[in-house]
Amino acid sequence: MPSRWRSRKKHTDSPADLVVVGLGNPGDKFVGSRHNVGAEVVGLLAERHGQVLGKSRQAALVAEVRVDGKRVVLAFPQTFMNKSGEAVRALVRRWNIAEHLDRLVVVHDELDLPPGRIKVKFGGGLAGHNGLSSIKAHLHSAEFTRIRIGVGKPPDARAGADYVLKRPGRADRDSLDDAVERAAEAALALLEHPVDIVMNRFN
Repeated sequence: MPSRWRSRKKHTDSPADLVVVGLGNPGDKFVGSRHNVGAEVVGLLAERHGQVLGKSRQAALVAEVRVDGKRVVLAFPQTFMNKSGEAVRALVRRWNIAEHLDRLVVVHDELDLPPGRIKVKFGGGLAGHNGLSSIKAHLHSAEFTRIRIGVGKPPDARAGADYVLKRPGRADRDSLDDAVERAAEAALALLEHPVDIVMNRFN
């Protein structure tokens, strides 16, 4: 479906079949944190296809893989969560999907879901997620697919920021590891099936 957002620079490359963006914060101190589960998904997908995420001009770590002959771009923005839209806009432009935002998949943590639960969603509200808000602001559209990975709510609602930046305990970590695996499967399922079918399968 077309987007209202237009790239200033037209690329001659054919559009990527899927651009999967895993949100998180760059830097070793955030590795394994709840906020970085999206980044774990794209890292896992790259590893499974014999690639590693590397530096790019799009302010993101990127790998391009082939899945059954289709081009899949995997990216982890290096702009910090609340500026994710800067990198995503550049990725959308580079892989020529400004007119195909249904090919953009954003994987992110979700406080409103219990740890380990995943939910596929297209468009709609952003639930106050700073990364999604930044992406919508830069693309002028929320018409993209999200894969939400539940991390649960903090004991004190006022501690939300500290909660997502910390590493979970062992029980939650095991649940999140399972969720990362299923989120990776859900992302690739979007290559073959419409989003509503993938939602019915994974939600």
